[in-house]
Amino acid sequence: MDTQDLVRVLKEVPECRLHIIKLAWEVVGDDGSPDADKLGFHHKELKEALAEAEAYVEATKGAVLCLINMGQS
Repeated sequence: MDTQDLVRVLKEVPECRLHIIKLAWEVVGDDGSPDADKLGFHHKELKEALAEAEAYVEATKGAVLCLINMGQS
């Protein structure tokens, strides 16, 4: 892998503004514990945010592997 490969892979990685972070703050109570009612209310959003986070993981794997390969060359 070379620099052009790295640039190509990095361009495929989406911007990191994962919705799961915002939701995590929305589903806890005042004491920081998960609130069952809030979790239930945001269930659909949480599933969508999980899918988004998983897609981000997959997109970044290529960039990480490319960097590792370049470092070992």
